[in-house]
Amino acid sequence: MDRVAKTFVYGIIAGGSALLISAVLRFIAGGVFVPELASQTIFSLTPGQAESFSVETFGSLAKYSVFVVTVVFNLILYGGLAVLLRKIYERLADKGFILNLLQLSFIPYFFMVAITAILLRRNELLGKSSEIQFALIFLLLPHVVYGRILYSLLRRGVVKKATGYVDTEVHPTYQATGSQSPKISRRQFIIMAASAVVVAVIYFWARPLINSHPITNSTNPQPPVTPPLNVPAGSIFREPALAPFVSSEVTTNDKFYRIDTNIIVPSVDANSWKLNLSGLVQNGPLQFSYQELKSMPSVSEYATLECISDKITGNLISTAHWKGVTLKSILDKAQVKPEAIYIVFRCYDGYDVGIPIDRGLQDGTILAYEMNGVPLPAEHGFPLRAIVPGLYGMMNPKWITDIELVDTVYEGFWQRRGWDNDAEYKTHSKIVFPGDALAARFGQMEAPSMSTIVGNKSPIAGIAFAGDRGISNVEVSVDGGNTWQTASIKDPLSGNCWVLWALDWIPKNKGDYNIIVRATDKTGNIQTAEVTDVYPHGATGYHSAETTVL
Repeated sequence: MDRVAKTFVYGIIAGGSALLISAVLRFIAGGVFVPELASQTIFSLTPGQAESFSVETFGSLAKYSVFVVTVVFNLILYGGLAVLLRKIYERLADKGFILNLLQLSFIPYFFMVAITAILLRRNELLGKSSEIQFALIFLLLPHVVYGRILYSLLRRGVVKKATGYVDTEVHPTYQATGSQSPKISRRQFIIMAASAVVVAVIYFWARPLINSHPITNSTNPQPPVTPPLNVPAGSIFREPALAPFVSSEVTTNDKFYRIDTNIIVPSVDANSWKLNLSGLVQNGPLQFSYQELKSMPSVSEYATLECISDKITGNLISTAHWKGVTLKSILDKAQVKPEAIYIVFRCYDGYDVGIPIDRGLQDGTILAYEMNGVPLPAEHGFPLRAIVPGLYGMMNPKWITDIELVDTVYEGFWQRRGWDNDAEYKTHSKIVFPGDALAARFGQMEAPSMSTIVGNKSPIAGIAFAGDRGISNVEVSVDGGNTWQTASIKDPLSGNCWVLWALDWIPKNKGDYNIIVRATDKTGNIQTAEVTDVYPHGATGYHSAETTVL
């Protein structure tokens, strides 16, 4: 391997160590992690149609793919910097350890500071979690580590204390001078760096403990609140084959879909968190603590959320039991002015979105702090998120910090990229089995009675959803849409939930079958068969599944 390639590899090794330290600081103290910032900046600059394609193609893996690319690019930058730094290092190799460490550390430090400044200017997702005011401090230690490791790698095998031998390829001036070993040993440096990290950990972990009543939030998956059975005897939903299906009517927290722009889940300290209410209000601005919200009269409801990027065959839909306070009760305290027409939510991660004020005043619109009987998991919005019946998931913001009343139609983060600002759920339906379209939410249905054999009862089942309009009828075709049969519908858990539907099917002939489903909502609107893309209004079309009868 030639000198340039070897130095490039040294830079990647040192850069990997710097990124590791930077990631640790990001997790424990909310510091700036450049690959994360770069990923968010890319999200900020990505047109809505391109984002739609990536989510439709890769799902939640889309943002992690971008993150991996930014990490790799960052490592390449560190490798390139090492090649440039070596030229300077060779000229200063006889000037002592301190001067060499400074140039190997601070040149890349200022380079990354410049990149960070550019990213910050272009990034719309700048929330409190970024700790922007500490950006320079958080970038310093990783680059001191980078410089120290690069220095060691460049000197590796060069100075032999016993003989004074020096490799002139790396240290051309050392052979003549017989320069001594650095005054600060590697062990001493590691101790100092470790001490700095420990101090940072203690400081930032100690901050939440200042309050006398610490609030914890578990992210461990919890079993859902058991829904009422509300299934009469003799119903198809009492059949043993459908038991796993019915028991998954409420999605467990660990299976609930998650789509947002964050690589690292925001971590919010509920002790210091406040909900700020401002804008066109008579009594304001107002501020509420986490405990004050929890002490207010609470409401509980089952509600389904679905991502506007959910394909007809997708699984970005889930149902949970939510507990919180009505948004209306909060707005009543502030006394909204008549000219206010939109409610704007701003979030800890920099996300923002607006909803019409009539949506916010509905009884079903709540600010939730519990999900399925436990505090909101961090990935689902702890300490507070909105549940807005009738509107796609992007209108149900997480990690809310501010609510503002305005007198104009507000376009949020995704709306500024072309997504629908009305964002009302489409009337649609999905087949859970046969097939695996919703396996991530319901799991594989396994029961002997479900085998597709001529003359055997083979249940077909799935979900239908129309937001707060509800579902009145579901029809199933087993012959590609030529004829239709009415399916049984289980009473929904609420008017804002999906419904479970099922059909007892006894195939009479062997062969391949094309099963199709369609739904009708309670306003009489029949699901459209027209196939449209998810961008910008949400997907439409019939869901189908293929099965073979033996």
